[in-house]
Amino acid sequence: MNKMPNQAGAFDRRSFCFAAGVAGLAALAGEPVMAEASQASSADCPTTGVELRTGNGEWSYRVVPGWGQLPAGMDFGGTHGGIATDKAGRIYISTQSRTGILVYGADGRLLKTIANQYPEVHSIVCVEEGDEEFLYTTVQHGTPEENWLFVKMKTDGAVVQKITAPPEAGFKAANEWRLTAAVPGPDGSIVIANGYGDSRLFKFDKYGEFRASYAGKGSADGLFNCSHGLAVDTRYEQPLVLVCDRENRRLCHFDFDGNFVRTVSAHLRRPCQVSFHGEYVVVSELEGRVTILDKEGVSVAFLGDNPRKAQWANYQLDPNLIGSAWFSAAHGCHIDASANIYVSDWNRIGRVTKLERVAV
Repeated sequence: MNKMPNQAGAFDRRSFCFAAGVAGLAALAGEPVMAEASQASSADCPTTGVELRTGNGEWSYRVVPGWGQLPAGMDFGGTHGGIATDKAGRIYISTQSRTGILVYGADGRLLKTIANQYPEVHSIVCVEEGDEEFLYTTVQHGTPEENWLFVKMKTDGAVVQKITAPPEAGFKAANEWRLTAAVPGPDGSIVIANGYGDSRLFKFDKYGEFRASYAGKGSADGLFNCSHGLAVDTRYEQPLVLVCDRENRRLCHFDFDGNFVRTVSAHLRRPCQVSFHGEYVVVSELEGRVTILDKEGVSVAFLGDNPRKAQWANYQLDPNLIGSAWFSAAHGCHIDASANIYVSDWNRIGRVTKLERVAV
């Protein structure tokens, strides 16, 4: 289908809805459609019932319209955070506002908010320890007395542990410790990425005592240019730390002794965070895309791939201008046990999207 000419900037509602209907039929037939039509939503055209889809093959998804909407008077702020789920299926989404961490039911209904004293939680991981679950978080801005710290909390937000910049790091100024992610080691240790600082990884024991630091700033193997996201990768013979080396546009493996293992995947669009499903990993990329990689680091699907480069990593962008099946700056991501994917877009207003897996 040829792109319709834009006459004096007009694309009236009837034409838009007609194109959306054609887009839906063409998508089912596997035919190419124009980008504008493929972004139409059922809310725009309620009579068409068009379902927005993204991905390919077994990684095909539909956009769940309106998932995670907030009550009147609440706002996300910049969704510069992370996403996690617990065993009960509750979804935790951290924000950049006084709401702290939002807790949702699977149906997208807001259940409560927690950790309101920490308005900017950058990363969040749900960890099982025995019969209990905890949230490992990194806080950028918290109380007036506490900024840039690791906080381990219960799923109700009760704080059980904090870690701040270790004296052994040799920092000379407060803004040199700017942590971005934290994960638990198999021995109970805690690994923290100083991603917005010097890109080193820091290892602490389970009591929060400093044990080592390694890597640092650079582009060579074993170095990072913004060690932005961390995850524990258990797909191999030994558990490894998977690092989102954002500005080097790659994912890297380290072991828990601080040794570089390999580059997993390169030439990505500024990877921010990852989440695992079996032998696959979901990667949120700040430049308008989510990628699915297999165990060998090969791309098997792209979701929400935004062709409008001007929208990539654009914090000032109004999310209402982003196509519902596109991302502008995918920052947080999580895939649940049913392979549904949740993504938070980094922008000043905030946007959260649920992608529901489509059976093929």
